[in-house]
Amino acid sequence: MDALPEFDLMRPRTLDELIAARTAHAGSQLLGGGTDLVVNIRRGIVAPPVLIDVNNIAELRTIKADALSLEIGAAVTLTELAAHPNVARHYPVVAQAADHIAGPTQRNMGTVGGNLCLDTRCIYYNQSEWWRTANQHCLKTTGDICHVAPKSRGVCFATFSGDLAPALLVLDAEIDIVGPAGRRVMPLADLYIGHARQDEPVTEANGDGKYFLSLRPGEFVAAVRAKNTPGLHSAYDKIRIRRSIEYPVTGVAVALRREADTLADLRVAFTGTNPRPVRLAGTAELCGGPLDARVFAGLDALVRDQIMAMKTTFTPGHYRRRVAGVLARRLVQRLFDGGDAHSGMLT
Repeated sequence: MDALPEFDLMRPRTLDELIAARTAHAGSQLLGGGTDLVVNIRRGIVAPPVLIDVNNIAELRTIKADALSLEIGAAVTLTELAAHPNVARHYPVVAQAADHIAGPTQRNMGTVGGNLCLDTRCIYYNQSEWWRTANQHCLKTTGDICHVAPKSRGVCFATFSGDLAPALLVLDAEIDIVGPAGRRVMPLADLYIGHARQDEPVTEANGDGKYFLSLRPGEFVAAVRAKNTPGLHSAYDKIRIRRSIEYPVTGVAVALRREADTLADLRVAFTGTNPRPVRLAGTAELCGGPLDARVFAGLDALVRDQIMAMKTTFTPGHYRRRVAGVLARRLVQRLFDGGDAHSGMLT
């Protein structure tokens, strides 16, 4: 990695000061833990002239969690989130996802907002400047071709790898977005627009691995909220090459509700597979009966249809899609049986 380029650092103390700084410096980026951003700066991927430290803003550092609802500020660290007793008790999928991210050092620094807005990754993008130059750069940086899918006609297939997003998606979370025009609230799912279809052009509402967030200029995520659903059991698990530090080959969040011997509700979401976190569409049609071969066959079909098989990491894309389905089935079975899905983490 190269030495860091010069930049100015701003440390606002209030949300209003943060908004003003963000508005005044169009090329600025927010700095929480810097566990992804600073690495990208060192690699020459980005070079923001101004970094805005968000860690001193009290409004962004709160956690409110009880049996009814959950609210997490964007500057809350992953360690704080994973260790919060009411999050672990009432929203275990969120606590488990936070606890599975990287290693203790990264979790002590990394923030909720940073993980939700984590830059997409690819074996051609997350490399040093000299490596990218030797390979004629890629579409996500300064090149004009996606090396993952050279015939994609200008569509980038870099993948989203944040762990918190799928966990919060199965809880129907929503986010507070703050910017120069004020505050707005929207479903977390609407933040991610990285659909990356080769047969459709990239637009403001239908992006790819390069344009994967729907944030407007100057906007940022301030908080994420979710409501508790009575009887809903949830868990998160992931597969990665090295357990302590790797991004997921795939991460899976599952939430379900069982009534007697009937699967009454099923929600499954993935990360590390597509240019956005994917909550499977169609799982409602699998509910209403016992957890049997029909459900698992249907789940496999949904995974094959919606999970991307592009090679964006050092593991083959078809392998990632296959293990995503296997991990989802295991979590569903454990939760339906009332077992501790957290104890069955794979590596």
